[in-house]
Amino acid sequence: PGAGKGTQCQLITENFPTFTHLSAGDLLRAERKTGSANANLINSYIKEGSIVPVEITIALIKRAMDESVAQGKPNFLIDGFPRNEDNDQGWHKLMDGKAEVRFVLFFDCPEAVMEQRVLKRGETSGRVDDNLESIKKRFRTYVSSTRPIIDAYGKLGKTVTIDSSKTVQQVSEDVTALFTKEFS
Repeated sequence: PGAGKGTQCQLITENFPTFTHLSAGDLLRAERKTGSANANLINSYIKEGSIVPVEITIALIKRAMDESVAQGKPNFLIDGFPRNEDNDQGWHKLMDGKAEVRFVLFFDCPEAVMEQRVLKRGETSGRVDDNLESIKKRFRTYVSSTRPIIDAYGKLGKTVTIDSSKTVQQVSEDVTALFTKEFS
């Protein structure tokens, strides 16, 4: 939370138009507003800073991917997923052969910087999880559940780390250089 994933993904899609930014969190928040059977469940998980069951998240991501492909955008930045081993296993089980993971783009940022950014965002975002208590829970969840997944992809040579404690512009320059090298 607060490392700049959403901001950088937006900038990537502006600079590389064959990419679609799919935020797992945004997809979950949008589904929460639909009144679907999963809406209350999703809301409860998000409010507690916990991870939503993998089947729900993957179904939302897959639906968004299908819509994007239909619009001629076959490349995806999946922001905020996988968040734990269950997510990663679910992805492989349900998506193997349907999508290739080129690499995990890891925005590395100290906790204090992330906390400050999320609290600032919380002043205007209206998000139920942009408060100090939720931020601390989300960071603990990140350390215990998400960081091991990033490390596992790293052991496979599939993690690219960007220092996201810099300014938005500096991080964007690093990301643009990476994407120009990888996708041009």
